[in-house]
Amino acid sequence: MLKLFKPKFWDSNNLYLPLLMYPFSLIFKVSTLMKRIFSRLYFSSIPIICVGNIYIGGTGKTPTSILLANDLRKKGKKPVIVKKFYHDHEDEHRLIKKYYNFLILNKNRLEAIKGAEKENFDCVILDDGFQDHNIHKNLNILCFNQNQLIGNGFTFPAGPLRENINSLKKAQIIIINGNKDSDFEKKILSINSKVEIFYSKYKINNVDKFKKKKILAVAGIGNPENFFQTLRDNFLDIKKHITFPDHYDFKRKDILKIIEIAKKDDYQILMTEKDYMRIEDFKFNEIDYVKVDLEIINKEKLLSKILETYDKNN
Repeated sequence: MLKLFKPKFWDSNNLYLPLLMYPFSLIFKVSTLMKRIFSRLYFSSIPIICVGNIYIGGTGKTPTSILLANDLRKKGKKPVIVKKFYHDHEDEHRLIKKYYNFLILNKNRLEAIKGAEKENFDCVILDDGFQDHNIHKNLNILCFNQNQLIGNGFTFPAGPLRENINSLKKAQIIIINGNKDSDFEKKILSINSKVEIFYSKYKINNVDKFKKKKILAVAGIGNPENFFQTLRDNFLDIKKHITFPDHYDFKRKDILKIIEIAKKDDYQILMTEKDYMRIEDFKFNEIDYVKVDLEIINKEKLLSKILETYDKNN
């Protein structure tokens, strides 16, 4: 997959570049429409709970999938997380396996789902795949981050959206990571009055370990500013931050350069756990990561909605 930094104009009110690139967005829309027209919809014998997004990257799909899978298993269910396999997404694969034992990876999501059926799982948590029109989903959960929401509102490449915001009509649940946003809620409900809206937040478990240190924050994720903001929200002293493209394949020389920068001013290097997965084998003692838990407000109500889907489809 192509690795690049997210253009700043995607989250800007400046319309010059989005309008300039809008013809390319139309081509992208037509391509997406053609895929949808020629897709053959597969109805699984077990419920498909899709945790997706319409904003490209960095909305919390994977942490949400892990949380829901673990909580459903506590309630006696047998869900499996299904994720499309990409060679450069090993960080996400390792992160899921660290916190949940049942993961099926395949270059073809449909084949992964068929594998889940054969292995007698009673539900698929589909991590990403809202735009996969080959699969019938029994429940669509869309994730947003309050720092970006829908950005400039344009579809790729004029903006950060995988598809138009009107695609919210296909969703039953929206999870917004951040504080309550009444204006965005009104926008959502004007498109889909039946959707249920929930909020989530990240809690750093090992924050005390870093509170008296000067932080050099390093991120190679879709929306690195979300990581930096989480550190600030926990009153950590960020002196400098360095960003890399999403799923960046860190080389030893990259890390050595970061360590050299940190040593000059006695900075503590902090990464996301997902990024740390990519450098863990280098065994550098100078680098640490934050341990983050995702918390969903009114989680039991959300789980009840998912269990309703179980009852209807099992």
